[in-house]
Amino acid sequence: MTTVLLNKPFGVLSQFTDAKSPTERPTLSQFDLPKGVYAAGRLDRDSEGLLVLTDDGKLQAQLSSPKFKTPKIYLVQVEGDPSDADLAPLRTSVNLKDGPTLPAQVKLIEPPDLWLRDPPVRVRKSIPDRWVEITITEGRNRQVRRMCAHIGFPCLRLVRWSVGAWSLDGIGQGSWITA
Repeated sequence: MTTVLLNKPFGVLSQFTDAKSPTERPTLSQFDLPKGVYAAGRLDRDSEGLLVLTDDGKLQAQLSSPKFKTPKIYLVQVEGDPSDADLAPLRTSVNLKDGPTLPAQVKLIEPPDLWLRDPPVRVRKSIPDRWVEITITEGRNRQVRRMCAHIGFPCLRLVRWSVGAWSLDGIGQGSWITA
């Protein structure tokens, strides 16, 4: 069994080929990953961070299926300056178009020491931004982005820091290790 932890950069698709686009977008094929591994879950092209890849179908199903409730921690830079009270709905449930979310663990954090993003996040001097740590146990399409937008604080940058017991700690952007 092979399990790989990749720090996926912004703009890279969580797949090995890009059949949908007439222009070539970056894919996982550029990282010289071991043969036979596939992403256990997805991470949007405009999101960064931990992507777990494995050749173990049982592990892949466990990490990507919501029924196993694997915790995933995201570091999220939001537009605006939410208070703890603004974040409270995320701790109970918000109703998205595809139904209510499970309660999330949410806390305001200081700006994390992360790599620079390419391209950089747009900064507007007239609108503050803030960092939030959000832990979810689901994994719906663009769920964290939709949850933040639902409470009025859209995501500027989203970094998945951990999946289950694995984290990005010590893994540079665009690098991978075997777990």
